[in-house]
Amino acid sequence: MDVLQWLFDAKIEFSGGQFLLIREVLGNVFGLLSALGGMRRKVWAWPVGILGNLLLLTVFLGSLFGSAETVDLLGQAGRQVMFIATSVYGWVRWRQARSEGGTAVEPEWASWGTRALLVAAMVGGTAVLTPIFRALGSYEPVWADAWIFMGSLLATYGMAKGWVEFWLIWVAVDIVGVPLLWSAGYYASALMYLFYGVFTLTGFFVWWRVRNRREDGRVEVETAHLDPTVRTR
Repeated sequence: MDVLQWLFDAKIEFSGGQFLLIREVLGNVFGLLSALGGMRRKVWAWPVGILGNLLLLTVFLGSLFGSAETVDLLGQAGRQVMFIATSVYGWVRWRQARSEGGTAVEPEWASWGTRALLVAAMVGGTAVLTPIFRALGSYEPVWADAWIFMGSLLATYGMAKGWVEFWLIWVAVDIVGVPLLWSAGYYASALMYLFYGVFTLTGFFVWWRVRNRREDGRVEVETAHLDPTVRTR
């Protein structure tokens, strides 16, 4: 209990009354490790991410967990719950693929129809959630909180499915997330979002190359099958 009490109370204080919650820092570190594992297509990325989500859930519901100095970001808190549920799905999916003798996930491009649905869900979901979050008392601008929630949901689902485009959804989330979190006083999360923006672009190109290498390998195999004079590397 002493350790838990310390975890809930510990903070890094700066001049002018500014501070960082240790829980917020640790939650974002776990999130970064999860993103790194996801880029490398490691199954452990999912449980590590869940630990970070649990910590950040207590941060963004500051008033519920006794942090009177922080504002509530209901979209940010809600997305931690969503992350946990979606991460369980991704964890099971990747473990099944690994147990079947393959890699945890094989990156693929989403179809144009799927891309259209993702865009529609992003915009439509933000429009629907904005008045709901505002009625619940979320921090302004509420549309940004709703945008981050929907983007996080779609990106996490896209990662579980193995769509290369999920990294670009994260970029769209980070662009909105940095100014929102900074204005709300969540400086550690804002800085982490800024770093995530660069990291997610890197992840996009890494998965893109993996997908292209696998496609090139398929072409070589098919060519060798049709022409016995061709040898694969």
